[in-house]
Amino acid sequence: MDKINLTSQSSGERIDRFLCRDLESLSRSYIQKLLKDGNIIVNGKSVKANYKVAEGDEISVCVPDPETLDIVPEDIPLDILYEDDDILVVNKPKGMVVHPSPGHYSHTLVNAILYHCGDRLSGINGVLRPGIVHRIDMDTTGSLLVCKNDRAHQILAEELKEHSITRRYHAIVHGNLKADTGTVNAPIGRHPVDRKKMSTKAPNGRNAITHYKVLERFGNYTYIECELETGRTHQIRVHMSSIGHPILGDTVYGPAKCQFRLQGQSLHAKILGITHPTTGEYMEFDAPLPEYFSDLLMRLRRKL
Repeated sequence: MDKINLTSQSSGERIDRFLCRDLESLSRSYIQKLLKDGNIIVNGKSVKANYKVAEGDEISVCVPDPETLDIVPEDIPLDILYEDDDILVVNKPKGMVVHPSPGHYSHTLVNAILYHCGDRLSGINGVLRPGIVHRIDMDTTGSLLVCKNDRAHQILAEELKEHSITRRYHAIVHGNLKADTGTVNAPIGRHPVDRKKMSTKAPNGRNAITHYKVLERFGNYTYIECELETGRTHQIRVHMSSIGHPILGDTVYGPAKCQFRLQGQSLHAKILGITHPTTGEYMEFDAPLPEYFSDLLMRLRRKL
């Protein structure tokens, strides 16, 4: 446990910002998690992230030992777009859950990367999500970033928080969008009635921004690219539905039936761009469209 005695120089500063600077080995997001879990004590009491430190405060920081990993590695083939000592970028297939959860404790992406990477994964996100910086829905395909060590994870988690990671998705939506480009700026939070869904009408929604542009028009459907400025749960699906253009195949936020017999939404994480945590070089990874998506585009083009 680290103990820090505060001087007047930092008095009045938020505790998460102060500790992020004082404890360089820990990211601000991880410090906020420690605060939330009661692992940071000020003058004998737990505090929230917005607590303003004062001269004379005695701050105790307890970083818990990593939990023993009990998720079973599974020999599941991975479509690897890039790999080095710090990161792994995979092209996630349709129908694969990213990390174990109730009802999905095996055959997940985490089971597969544990087999591939062994103990070379970051532990920041706990035993169920080793190496996972961000996630995509089970029926969304495409680029996903995995970190092999805590240092890389901390750096890239900060990039994600600061919206400096490029994430461009391809999707097919219902209807014919009026404009060639547009932005949906609407907060997203848990649906007030259906807790399994997200909504732009939630009372405590968080800031969410999606930019879109039209790639191809098919009359009743439109092929688009969406770029995320933020990364809320189901963001593209919720935002496109909110403007009357739900994603084709999305029976949660769109029509209950789909004439094309799809397995979930036609949404693909195509471009992922990051600044490499060691080299500082900007890198982009392009996940090819899955076969079902390419076939769907061909069917729509034949109908024109």
